[in-house]
Amino acid sequence: MLFNFANVLIFLVVGCLFVVLNLTISRLLHTKLFSGEKYIPYECGEDPIGDTRIKFNTRFYVIALIFLIFDVEVVFLLPWAVVFRELGLFAFLEMLVFIAILLVGLAYVWAKGDLEWIRSTQLEVQSFQREESYDN
Repeated sequence: MLFNFANVLIFLVVGCLFVVLNLTISRLLHTKLFSGEKYIPYECGEDPIGDTRIKFNTRFYVIALIFLIFDVEVVFLLPWAVVFRELGLFAFLEMLVFIAILLVGLAYVWAKGDLEWIRSTQLEVQSFQREESYDN
């Protein structure tokens, strides 16, 4: 059993050494020429138009975070499913608790209305008032 983890540990160490080695070589070999053009935003050869900072709705962040959370859930579920028969009932119950916690979080976000693509102005006013009360 320990030998299986040793393989993973060796793989992680070799991977980390590979990253550190490549970063070190890159730092040693790069040119140190700086110009003002390197610091302007690149827009396909065109001169930049307007401000490069764009405001967009924070609902996109919530949806992206939910996607990432459930994507990581799948990463945890796949190895568990491969060795499900060997692990027994205890591992099954652990995974049910894990899934239940994620589903409770999803239900909370859904009930809060953060998954609605088009929100009513009343919901936005309520969330703004909540944010103001947290700031005070």
